[in-house]
Amino acid sequence: MKTRYLIGIMVIIAAGLLEYSLVSLVDVNGSRPAAGSKVATAAGGSASPSTRPPFNVASLVAPARKYLGVTIQGAPADMAPVDAFAQAIGKKPNIIEFYESFDDNFDASGVRKIYQYGSLPLLSWEPLKAPLATIAAGARDDYLKTFAKSVRTLNLPVAIALAHEMNGSWYPWGPQKTKAGDFVAAWRHVHDVFVAAGATNVIWVWAPNVINPVPRVHLAPLYPGDAYVDWIGMDGYYTHKGQQTFTALFGPTKTAVRRFTKKPILIVETGAEPGTARPGEIANLFSGVAHTSGFIGFVWFDNHGTGSWRIDDDARSVTAFRRAATASAFGFDVNG
Repeated sequence: MKTRYLIGIMVIIAAGLLEYSLVSLVDVNGSRPAAGSKVATAAGGSASPSTRPPFNVASLVAPARKYLGVTIQGAPADMAPVDAFAQAIGKKPNIIEFYESFDDNFDASGVRKIYQYGSLPLLSWEPLKAPLATIAAGARDDYLKTFAKSVRTLNLPVAIALAHEMNGSWYPWGPQKTKAGDFVAAWRHVHDVFVAAGATNVIWVWAPNVINPVPRVHLAPLYPGDAYVDWIGMDGYYTHKGQQTFTALFGPTKTAVRRFTKKPILIVETGAEPGTARPGEIANLFSGVAHTSGFIGFVWFDNHGTGSWRIDDDARSVTAFRRAATASAFGFDVNG
């Protein structure tokens, strides 16, 4: 009799432990393994990366509030500059952009740091040494498949802006060196490789330069199609010799892209040159994004580049940024 009772108790305990282990198996995006999914029983008891449901990016593609992002020297390897920027402006950025060459390995560690910070990682992926025609033809598929598999295995949301500013002459994938048809074919091929790998946790960002300096390059022939794009990106800067208002800087490009797509618009790179006008331009940027339909946010380029775009040592600009960033329309915790 004692033996039967003992066996019964052991069965109950084992069932309880099994139930606990299944409940504890929560994916990084907060969902449990789907009914009927295979759960790894190896050491650690966690689901195999290939069996976890892909991170659902739908709420990030169409957010209820605006993105306030930054790209800054050192991040994501070192997140201290992001913390300093957040303290200066009084709000945490919820997009952090970084750059990789098409030949680089996927920076899984950096993406994880950005997501844990509460931000969406935005990778600007630059095919500096890979002609787009060769990518479209499948010559880089081994690299692509490895990269896509790494993105799927990490299973965190990541936005990818592939071959940005494709309408400009300053990159090898621009119109002087790359045919529009090759650009579109390469984009679609890369996208399809990711889909085949199950990496649907990617938000695809098609990001031309604003058309003001390149009005003769038509955008429609460069567009891969709505099935291959989640966001329209724009790169544009307030400059002394260029446009100083949101409408003048971004309006013509919005008009152009609205002829062929209604996708949400994220300003992927922007900044303002130093000077007395910069605080007002910062306020104008915030107001333009907040009140212009279709725009879901912007990423401030807090780096030195073709100009001195950093605001860190510009007290008046930091004050303007801090004042504008208090708007409730901007900022939310991506992983919250």
